[in-house]
Amino acid sequence: MPANLTPDYTRAEDRLRRAATDAERLDALQEMLRTIPKHKGTEKMQADIKHRLSKLRKTVAGRSSAKGPDPFHVPKGGAGQVVLVGPPNVGKSMLLARTTNAPAKVAEYPFTTALPVPGMARFEDAQIQLVDTPPVVADHVPGGLIGTIRSADVICIVVDLSTDPLEQVEMVRGLLASRGMSVRSAPRNELGTDDAGLCSGVIVGGKSDLGSAGTLDTLRDLYGGDLEIYPVSAETGQGLSRLIERLWQLLAVIRVYTKQPGKPPDFTRPFTLDAGSTVADLAARIHRDLPTTMKSVRLWGHVRFDGQQVHRTELLRDRDVVEIHE
Repeated sequence: MPANLTPDYTRAEDRLRRAATDAERLDALQEMLRTIPKHKGTEKMQADIKHRLSKLRKTVAGRSSAKGPDPFHVPKGGAGQVVLVGPPNVGKSMLLARTTNAPAKVAEYPFTTALPVPGMARFEDAQIQLVDTPPVVADHVPGGLIGTIRSADVICIVVDLSTDPLEQVEMVRGLLASRGMSVRSAPRNELGTDDAGLCSGVIVGGKSDLGSAGTLDTLRDLYGGDLEIYPVSAETGQGLSRLIERLWQLLAVIRVYTKQPGKPPDFTRPFTLDAGSTVADLAARIHRDLPTTMKSVRLWGHVRFDGQQVHRTELLRDRDVVEIHE
C-alpha cells in the first residue's frame, strides 16, 4: 500500500534534515508523527518515528537532568499564559514592561531578549501571565521556543505598525504553519478539538502612535475574518487596557470566590477556573479530598436567591461566591 505522504509531512521531514538542535529535531519528529497518514502502508514508518522520538526524548532528558531545567520552559501562572511572538524590534519587551512589573530588557538594538521572560498583567482582580520571547525571523526560530509557544493558552502575534506589518504577520504565520499551528481570534473553549494545532490569539499592532490608519485598515481587511487586530502603544499606553480585556475573554476563564460559614466572602484572591467548571472542580482546586468530603454547598451569584443550596455538578459562572460545608 502506498504511503501517500502529505505536504505537511514532507515539510516536517525536511525540517528534520535541517535541524541543528535536539529541540528542533523533537519538534520536527512530533510534527511528522502528527501529519503522517494513519493506515497499514505507514505502520513501519510510524513505528520508526516513535522509536526515534523515544530515543531522542531520553537523550534530551538525560542532558536536562545534568544541565538543569529547560530555560525555555515557563511554568504557567495567573489565570492563563499568553505568549508574545514576533520579529525583532516590534516592541514586545516594552509591551511586557508597560503591562507588568517584569524586568523586561528594553533596547533599540535587535535580539535583546534571549530567553522567555514572564510577567503578570492585571485584569480587574485577576492576573494574566504574559511571556516575552526571543524574536523570530524567516529562517530562524530559537531552539526550544516552539515548545514555549505550543504550550501557551493564547498567542499574540506582535508586529510594528510603522514598518510593513503585513510582511511581519505573514512571516510569523508561516513559521507557525510550518510547525502545524494556526491562530484564530476565538475563546479557547470555542475552538473545538478537530484541529490540534489551532490556537486562540490576536494580532497586536505595536507602535500604533507611529503607524497610519490606512495600514491598520489593510490588516483588518486581510485578517479580520479570522484574526482580530489590536493597535497599541506601549509608549503612550493607548489600547493596552482593551487588549488585556480581550485576552481575558480569549482565555475563557471565570473567577470564583469562596467564603466560610458565618463569615464574609474572600474577594482578595479569586480562584480562576475554566469556563464550564462545576462546584466539584472548584472543590478539587481547594483540596484534592474536598470533592468527596463535602456535604453541602451554598451559592451566591447566578442562582435564583443568595445562599441557595446547589449540587456538586452545578455549573459556576464568573464572580460566583461558593460556601462549602464538610
